[in-house]
Amino acid sequence: MFKQVDKTIKLLLNNPKHPSLNTHAYDSLVHPYHPGKEKVFEAYAQNNTPGAFRVFWCYGPSKNEITIIAITPHP
Repeated sequence: MFKQVDKTIKLLLNNPKHPSLNTHAYDSLVHPYHPGKEKVFEAYAQNNTPGAFRVFWCYGPSKNEITIIAITPHP
């Protein structure tokens, strides 16, 4: 699992919209820097696995930065 999460973070840093990440907006978390104005995203670290891990992230706090909010099993 660690290797999969590590790969996911590397892909996020290089291209948050990489197709294998299946990145999409996640409405159940609030953006820590711009609540109500910016989105939080979910990226897949694993697929087709019970309790597959997800990486929740957002843009910021500065331009060209992302913040990892959580790495958890699929809710």
